[in-house]
Amino acid sequence: MIALLYLADPFQKARHAMVREQIQARGVKDQRVLDALRRTPRHEFVPSELQAHSYDDRPLPIGYGQTISQPYIVGYMTELLDVKPDHRVLEIGTGSGYQAAVLSSLVKHVYSMEIVPELARSSQTTLQRLGCKNVTVRHGDGYQGWQEEAPFDRIILTAAPAEIPNPLVDQLKPGGKLLAPVGERYQELVLVEKLADGSIRRRPSIPVMFVPMVHGTKR
Repeated sequence: MIALLYLADPFQKARHAMVREQIQARGVKDQRVLDALRRTPRHEFVPSELQAHSYDDRPLPIGYGQTISQPYIVGYMTELLDVKPDHRVLEIGTGSGYQAAVLSSLVKHVYSMEIVPELARSSQTTLQRLGCKNVTVRHGDGYQGWQEEAPFDRIILTAAPAEIPNPLVDQLKPGGKLLAPVGERYQELVLVEKLADGSIRRRPSIPVMFVPMVHGTKR
């Protein structure tokens, strides 16, 4: 368990209200997830000019055409991913680093890939400053996954591919789960479970809207 390290927080009241009114009230019940959201200072992961809106019920722009997800969606996806303290998790789409920070106090290690080099650098800096020592950020093509660290207990995508990339499914452990927004004009959240025999079971969840997942490596 990694504790986020930060000084007296003027946003604590707003953050607790966010968890209570936006996330818990909509059905997220896992206490570990709710506690992680209460601990994680979302305002540290948005541009300074938007910090007053950090705990609003909406996504916010973080530059380079990317966003930090709506708080409810982060809570819902984290609960659906069903992580355990000994899990190694691959995240595709670091963005500002907020989802990785939430996961960091719930799992053994988070490996996070980001295609925008500037975001990869800034998110790593923020995560290190806040004490998230079990998060490793890498600039690269999320479609290829992170073969050197595979297999993973869980994989989460925070950008939407038209279809789930096969290399990511291959890098999932038997018994593991992968969660991704899938689609182009219409997107839905899809939970993929790899059974013990290696077969795949897909379960659609709610409609969502994420930025598209990009091929290649931006430089």
